[in-house]
Amino acid sequence: MSLRINTIVPNFTAETDQGTITFHDWIGDSWAILFSHPKDFTPVCTTEFGAVAQLADEWAARGTKVIGVSVDGVEEHKGWKKDIESFAGTTADFPIIADSDLAVSKAFDMLPADAYMPDGRTPAHSATVRSVFIISPDKKVQLMMTYPMSVGRNFAEILRALDALQKTYGAPLATPANWVTGQDVVVALSLDNAAAEAKYGALDIKLPYLRMAKDPK
Repeated sequence: MSLRINTIVPNFTAETDQGTITFHDWIGDSWAILFSHPKDFTPVCTTEFGAVAQLADEWAARGTKVIGVSVDGVEEHKGWKKDIESFAGTTADFPIIADSDLAVSKAFDMLPADAYMPDGRTPAHSATVRSVFIISPDKKVQLMMTYPMSVGRNFAEILRALDALQKTYGAPLATPANWVTGQDVVVALSLDNAAAEAKYGALDIKLPYLRMAKDPK
């Protein structure tokens, strides 16, 4: 079954460059980001892994674990990490899942069920394995993004989206276009004006169905 927003992510046991993990146990009570790649030692993916490594303090501040997936093996991952760290100028402490049998890529609906990796495989054989999944502590998908091979992922946007998800998680709130932390938020229509003001303070009513409030800290 295809993954959708609010479905529980597949649980799996896999090898990583940091040892064996069981995914749900690895997530624990944290938020998590799984980001996938079609092959090690590829240029765009190296820049992306470097960007993730450089944001280590930001992920930690948000109680979020990050984990990579690539369709090569553990030894390739270990070798690639040296290049990533050299490029990024910092350590890459997050694990990378070795998905050489494509089990994780298929479980997350990034490849057809009948996909396989031929001898002499290239990134083009697994080009669709370029996705980002943001997962909440209840193990549910909260956001999915998929990029083509020619476009590097914007991890500033992924960080912004994570902030928005954490701000609105379990709350009658949403965030408007281009929102960043500290800006006004949208109050859900499940609260009438009186209840909304009691909970979030004075409302800025733009339209009957669009009511803004100060960002609750």
